[in-house]
Amino acid sequence: MTLATEVLAAAGHVGTGEKVVFFILAPLAVIGALGMVIARNAVHSALWLVLTMLSIGVFFIVQAGPFIGMVQIIVYTGAIMMLFLFVLMLVGRDATDSVIETLRGQKVAAVILGVGLAGLLGFGAWEATRGIVPVGLDGANAAGNVQGIAKLLFTKYVWVFEVTSALLITAAVGAMLLAHRERAEGEKVGQVAMMKERFRPGNYPGPKPGPGVFANSTSVATPAKLPDGSPAERSISPILPTRELTAAEIANKHTEGK
Repeated sequence: MTLATEVLAAAGHVGTGEKVVFFILAPLAVIGALGMVIARNAVHSALWLVLTMLSIGVFFIVQAGPFIGMVQIIVYTGAIMMLFLFVLMLVGRDATDSVIETLRGQKVAAVILGVGLAGLLGFGAWEATRGIVPVGLDGANAAGNVQGIAKLLFTKYVWVFEVTSALLITAAVGAMLLAHRERAEGEKVGQVAMMKERFRPGNYPGPKPGPGVFANSTSVATPAKLPDGSPAERSISPILPTRELTAAEIANKHTEGK
């Protein structure tokens, strides 16, 4: 057993370094958790959660769990949360997004249920750990932290591991099905229906003439001329003002052309 393992596996003793790390990172973890809940912007909320996850990963490493600590930092913080941030930034979220209650009183109900769940989990953890005397991690880390976790995971807890894997796969498939939107047959427009729609009275079946076609100017603000000499309103953008050439400008154009 190396010196680092002996320091990590020390039972019943909290060193000065561990105390310093706890008193520095514990407030940061709590602030990150509160910021995640309070932040109105989804990207800011995810960044606050990254701060909390990094603090928890350091706590695991200090508490003689280097494997789970590195997994917390690399997998959850470095992979999953970065994926969340990538999706949020790709979709786009504005800081001024308003939170509208679709159900009246849902915020109050959410706060009450959240406090009740936190109290229930805290009481359950206190009841489960009451009377337990910590014996340290010498036995668990005798063969190494990673080796000890692998042995327990694939022998004693292999059934729980497989069930958890199945639940994660089921959750991923369920999320894909919920996010997938398949159009009904009535919403799909075929080529025949589009052709009939174009040739209905009042529509323009042919392609729109480009700016300057059959006109005396190449300006995009000059409408095209139809065969009867009238301007084609569809030939210019509606946001551009229509510009009609005067007789003098037309004469100048013909003179320049000659």
